[in-house]
Amino acid sequence: MSDFSLTTDRELADRFLKDGFIIAPSEDRAALDRMQNCIANFAAAFLKVDAPSDAGAFLNGIAGRVPEGHLNDFRLAVIDGINSTDWFRRAYFDTARNLVERIVGNELCMQRRINLSIQLPQDKSSLLPVHSDTWSGDSPFEIVLWIPLVDCFKTKSMYLLPPAEAAAFDHDFKQRAGASAEDIYHSIKQEVRWMEVPYGSVLLFNQNLPHGNRINLEAEARWTMNCRFKGVFTPYQDKKLGEFFEPITLRPATRAAMAYRPPEKFEE
Repeated sequence: MSDFSLTTDRELADRFLKDGFIIAPSEDRAALDRMQNCIANFAAAFLKVDAPSDAGAFLNGIAGRVPEGHLNDFRLAVIDGINSTDWFRRAYFDTARNLVERIVGNELCMQRRINLSIQLPQDKSSLLPVHSDTWSGDSPFEIVLWIPLVDCFKTKSMYLLPPAEAAAFDHDFKQRAGASAEDIYHSIKQEVRWMEVPYGSVLLFNQNLPHGNRINLEAEARWTMNCRFKGVFTPYQDKKLGEFFEPITLRPATRAAMAYRPPEKFEE
């Protein structure tokens, strides 16, 4: 296969293929800060408290404010708020536009709804067991842009099994038949990499690799957003174009081709 990529793009591609992820500074810090403030304001509105002057500190310390047993209602209310905000998805993309285009392509579709995860300290109700998204019907052509709203590190983050180790894992997968997700995690826990992503940076990762989270043993809450991107013309599986995904960067030639109709009664 010929590769006419620029040297810098090849270097980035090699790193993504070797590690399974890229961590990079946000390309639009103002957009990121605007999203953080927006989410903090929706959270404050749900809790019936004043909008915070320091969004990051408010989100980090949210544990003592959320009524017991209402974390999921709280999370869903904030998700509904951000997905009803007309500028939010564009701001999300702008935090990593160049990175996504260099890794995925320049004719993209984007998940229609942005997801939000909140993991309180010591909370066992928000765990995501080890999994690969393709195991549950996602296209292997999708990637995830994961954006923290607070500093994420150690158990206040997520883990990923690197590609080389994931290949060995896949080779031996049949031997794990019947094993629980917890057993599978313990079989790979020495090989996974914990993502260290400070606020102000973004994480782009290969969702085909096994990943997940554990109980947050840190003192602060984890707040992260995630959204999928893929090439418009790459294969789809359970998540369809127009239902789950929406085109966002169609090029002029594609738009012209989509609008093209042969002349009436035209015959070759």
